Amino acid sequence: MDFLIPGITDLIDILLVSILLYRLIILTKRTVGFQILIGIFLLLMLYFTASVLNLSMITSFLRVLKDYWVIVFVIIFHPEIRSLFLKMTGSRDMFKFFKSSSKNSYTPLLNAISIMSYRNIGALIVIEKHRKLTDLIESGEIIDAQISLKLILTIFNQKTILHDGAVIIRQNRIYAAKVVLPLSEDIEYTRKLGTRHLAAVGITEHTDAFVIVVSEETGRISVAKDGELISNLSIDELAQRLKDETSQ
Repeated sequence: MDFLIPGITDLIDILLVSILLYRLIILTKRTVGFQILIGIFLLLMLYFTASVLNLSMITSFLRVLKDYWVIVFVIIFHPEIRSLFLKMTGSRDMFKFFKSSSKNSYTPLLNAISIMSYRNIGALIVIEKHRKLTDLIESGEIIDAQISLKLILTIFNQKTILHDGAVIIRQNRIYAAKVVLPLSEDIEYTRKLGTRHLAAVGITEHTDAFVIVVSEETGRISVAKDGELISNLSIDELAQRLKDETSQ
């Protein structure tokens, strides 16, 4: 009975055929081709039934049609097949899009940080990773908006009530603002850092978050990770570190 047990290649074969049939059904569902597809399926069932019941005349007739089914199928479903192959080849471009989507979504953030650094606008931005920051988010205001240059600049404008605190980015979206973060108690940092930078180090001492800080006094860009602060980064250096962190 071992011959009845499908192997790996059989399962792959079945999976590929299932995917192709599913895509074809989706493409033809709202077209006349869908009705023709049902008709072909009924003919196949009829041929199978006739073969089992040994109905020689109908079996011979359907066998003749079977020899031309492939040609008929291609002619009838030419538009759908063409669309299917276009979608399949276009999937590689889609893969590239998703692969680079993280980078593209953070472009407005980098542009905003560059502007805030030039204008000496203080900012504290936390990028949530695997460890959820839900307990901290409760201290702020939920926004849940797409990352945009204008929104970031508005949040950290000193004339707004949201500028004091941290912005939390979750899944490439600005999820919350005005979030209160724990301060680092490391003596090495408490002696020389301000509140914003201490908060950046503090949150990374207890979570795997990646934090970006812009100094209000000097405009310098710093990042915090694993309880360590790296200061005076260029925007290009920040972009590289951000890419490395978000690709993990």
